[in-house]
Amino acid sequence: MCIWWPDSAVRYTQADWVKELKRVSSLWLKERSADLALFAWQNGYAAFSVSHSRLESVLRYIREQEQHHLKMTFQDELRALLRKHEVQWDERYLWD
Repeated sequence: MCIWWPDSAVRYTQADWVKELKRVSSLWLKERSADLALFAWQNGYAAFSVSHSRLESVLRYIREQEQHHLKMTFQDELRALLRKHEVQWDERYLWD
């Protein structure tokens, strides 16, 4: 997968984009609190594409994510998404 912004000639692989996002967000968190000095992202990630027509529902989901995860764990939600989109997975490699 390649991530590309129409306004830019720069292209990134999904892996490079996630690596950079994790790197800069870790630095940002650690600069804000000594309590987060040991913060580390999990090794893996999941990525899904979303069509422009679904943008508002995705933004609503992000705003309500904390409340949503009181009802369903992240792990259960990811499994449900993988099932819904008929993606095969192995639990041994899904979680750190």
